[in-house]
Formats: sequence, structure tokens, C-alpha cells
Amino acid sequence: MMKNKILTAISAIMVFVPWTIFLLRMNDWALQSPTAEIMIGCYIVFMVFSGIFSGLCYAKGNVKNKLMQICMVINVVYAFVAIFLAGVTIYTAVA
Repeated sequence: MMKNKILTAISAIMVFVPWTIFLLRMNDWALQSPTAEIMIGCYIVFMVFSGIFSGLCYAKGNVKNKLMQICMVINVVYAFVAIFLAGVTIYTAVA
């Protein structure tokens, strides 16, 4: 029971972390290359990890409460968006 609450709390926190990029991007140093590319890459990796973590907790860990369901859906959407952004980033870097 405690495991379910901890995994749900971690997934809930992971929902809000990607939005912190807006706070960081308000600084001038965060807009300069290569800092901007590294930061975006780190957020992409985190978002994909969040989606995988939440999906595994839901499917394999049997954490199926309502909050976890909501967090899982949001984090999986974040993961798909992150994969798309990674593709766009790689395409623009190569082209």
C-alpha cells in the first residue's frame, strides 16, 4: 500500500517538472548555445523516462488508483511529444 502511494507521488511530481523549463528559459544563459541544446535534451530524456516509469508502474507495479491513471496518461503524452521534439531537433541539426 505504501509502495503505491510513493510511486503515485513520484509520477505526480514528474507531471510538473517539464513545465520548469519555462522558468529556466527566462534567464539569458539558458537561451545561449550550447546550454539551450543541452537543457532541451535533458528535458526530452526526462520526459521519455517519466512516460516509461509511469507506464511501468501502472502496468507492472499494479498501481491503478485514479491519480496514477491521470499521471500515467499525462506522462505518456509527454513522452510521445518528447520523442517528436527529439526527431525535430535531430532533423534541424542534420539538415
